[in-house]
Amino acid sequence: MDIFTVFRIAIIGIIVIIMNSVMKGAGKDEYTILVTLAGLVVILMMILPSVMNLFNYIVTMFDL
Repeated sequence: MDIFTVFRIAIIGIIVIIMNSVMKGAGKDEYTILVTLAGLVVILMMILPSVMNLFNYIVTMFDL
């Protein structure tokens, strides 16, 4: 995982926080959970290849 991925995760987090604030101000509290979950899913999909690479590295290192 490089620094660019960390910055992308931070930017997505900031966008989710801003969207939650806007929706709470507009009285759409029921959608804030959905926005938060969507942000979480996007971030998990971004880091999934890195986790798979780490798992493959561990498997080859210990010859499992």
